[in-house]
Amino acid sequence: MSKHKVTKIGVLTSGGDSPGMNAAIRAVVRTGIYHGLEVFGIRRGYSGMIDNDIFLMDSKSVANIIQRGGTILKTARSDEFRTPEGRAIAYKNLKRLGIDGLVIIGGDGSFKGAQTFSNEYDIPCIGLPGTIDKDIAGSDVTIGFDTAVNTAVEAIDKIRDTMDAHDRLFIVEVMGRDAGYIALHSGIATGAENIIIPETKTDIEELIANLTEKEKRKKLVNLIVVAEGGQFGDANELAKIVKGRLPNADVRVCILGHIQRGGSPTCEDRLIASHMGYYAVESLLIGRHNVMVGVINNKIHYTPLNHAVKQKQTIGQEWMKIVKILAS
Repeated sequence: MSKHKVTKIGVLTSGGDSPGMNAAIRAVVRTGIYHGLEVFGIRRGYSGMIDNDIFLMDSKSVANIIQRGGTILKTARSDEFRTPEGRAIAYKNLKRLGIDGLVIIGGDGSFKGAQTFSNEYDIPCIGLPGTIDKDIAGSDVTIGFDTAVNTAVEAIDKIRDTMDAHDRLFIVEVMGRDAGYIALHSGIATGAENIIIPETKTDIEELIANLTEKEKRKKLVNLIVVAEGGQFGDANELAKIVKGRLPNADVRVCILGHIQRGGSPTCEDRLIASHMGYYAVESLLIGRHNVMVGVINNKIHYTPLNHAVKQKQTIGQEWMKIVKILAS
């Protein structure tokens, strides 16, 4: 805990956007105003901090945004902020306005920047995990994950209709960078026959044998959900391998892409974002600094920023066993 008294705070969104960021911004602004703080919005993440694209927000600034995807503050990645010179400019802009606390909504890269900046200039920072990938340790949930998964499930359900109509093998690629949570959750929820994620090495011979056995049983409709950036590169590369080994299979590929990042956030994401945003401001007020606000076992949990950026969520092998059994 710190005795640093916060009077003016800034809020920014950084890195990839995720549904629910606006709900988090709204919670930070209104909780801050309730406690008599001045709350400043910083546009385009750390780039806006360097460019002095900073403005005073009021309650009306966040009216009618809780249901909107994206982020009203915009977001960007800043190479300049990675330099000491860039951070020095950012600090001067904050100091000129009297901003003495920050709430950063983003992923691990955003938290690394916050940790470095806070260490250099003694600006207390609170991180909120805003990422569809759910790849940050210290929280069972992240802002945007539930919406992204539901978007993927809705799309895959529709793809299944045309799979069934044509007896096709579909390979659907979902987002997640180097994390397989979206693939795992959406794959299980849509009854995928195979799920390929970065956390587990896939035996291609076993995969082909599995598909061959299903072909012999006249099960010609098969769904493979694969996370982007896995061992096969992308879904198209995997499709080439499968087509080469199963010439009779009608193989199609669908890459869902950035559709998973957009759209109105689910109720779950709005609640998570509102909850975390409220506790971010409360943390600054009581002197709990340089932590990420997360949720573990349905309770608010605080993880030091340096721990949050060093560790990753892990996927238990029992999940893959479940997938294998349910798809048999």
